[in-house]
Amino acid sequence: MNTRSAQVTNHARRTTRSSSTARAAILATLLGSLACVAGCATSSSSPYEPRAEITRNPAEAERLNTKAAALMTSDPIEAEKLLREALTQDLYHGPAHNNLGVIYLKKGLLFEAAGEFQWARQLLPGHPDPRLNLALTLETAGKTDDAIATYKTALEVFPNHLQSTQALARLQLRAGKSDAVTRELLEEIAMRGETQQWKDWARLRLASLRGQSD
Repeated sequence: MNTRSAQVTNHARRTTRSSSTARAAILATLLGSLACVAGCATSSSSPYEPRAEITRNPAEAERLNTKAAALMTSDPIEAEKLLREALTQDLYHGPAHNNLGVIYLKKGLLFEAAGEFQWARQLLPGHPDPRLNLALTLETAGKTDDAIATYKTALEVFPNHLQSTQALARLQLRAGKSDAVTRELLEEIAMRGETQQWKDWARLRLASLRGQSD
């Protein structure tokens, strides 16, 4: 719902379908909300061909990343090519790592996606998007506890980040791992959820929690 920064978000329309259908739609929306980052400035072994420090070209990397971000939905093959070139120009360009990770995740390349999000997380320490995207990758891989912990780190660096709030609350409830913060997350979503569907979902879950406590 993201993530964020230029974000790629598929807004779900309001629906009156069953709760199971709503859950499926919300998950699909989450996976469609992988955050695209459009600007900013990474290291270690990599599949790219980094230039020597003295010949790094951050401006060209930024130009290529911005061009790729505009093509990620319409032409992901060309976007991937541009992002690889951006990282050849400047291996330390965090947004390009993040956006390449988004492409890998949509292709189901979870290991590769996680690696790119790890790079982006280190290069963009105050940005929630790489953390949100990494958490989505871990969740997709079935690593529920790691995903929950990573969603929480996104909220640590960016409190009240809505997409991370929604993703964390949904996963905690789905996995039966609610904690003292879950109700607060739901109250936040009920007030300012990204779509009416999210707001309705949160209100329904809050009502269920109140019923359990009565």
